[in-house]
Amino acid sequence: MHWIDPDSLPAVTGVFERFVLNPHGEVDGFVMRQGDEDVLVHTPPHMETELTRNIKAGDKIGVHAVRPRGAALLAAVAVTAANGRQIVDHGPDDSREHPEHDHHKMDAEGTVRLSLFGPKGELRGALLTNGTVVRIGPKEATEIAELLTPGATLAVRGDGIETGFGCVIHAREAGPSLKALAPLKHGKPGPKDGPKHGPKHGPKHKHGPKHDHAHA
Repeated sequence: MHWIDPDSLPAVTGVFERFVLNPHGEVDGFVMRQGDEDVLVHTPPHMETELTRNIKAGDKIGVHAVRPRGAALLAAVAVTAANGRQIVDHGPDDSREHPEHDHHKMDAEGTVRLSLFGPKGELRGALLTNGTVVRIGPKEATEIAELLTPGATLAVRGDGIETGFGCVIHAREAGPSLKALAPLKHGKPGPKDGPKHGPKHGPKHKHGPKHDHAHA
């Protein structure tokens, strides 16, 4: 259970637009609109089932959240759906496993709509205007921060997953164009012949009791 009482926090309201994915293909946040502004909200993956069952595009929702310093982000403690249901962060289920998805070598190029952050405000990637989610570890992200700024042109290549909530690429290479990609400085090398890993090709990983909200 989250140590913060959600009712002690003011509710920020907006119109839900779309979910955001982590590198495992799990929902770990969403974008909502406040007037003409995009608002990035982080939610831990263990809230995915309730969020996706109760929230859909166009719904007016409320978010009880904390705001990290130096990041355009709300880290949600609770979300109130349009139907009145309050979805609270009660903490992870220790037996919960990452979902099974096919991983493919994938690339993307486009304009950055939003920078993506972890729950403590650490830069973790970007959302492109075409809807592609790009995920990058925090150390790598600091090396290419200018490419992850809204309005920048970003190209990446890496380990991709397609789900019913969109496409996510865990980048291994990045640059201003697909013709100018470079390996990410702190990144781990990807498979030589395309990704043949993940839950279908190896042991499943469980979220342990020390699981936090950040998924690199």
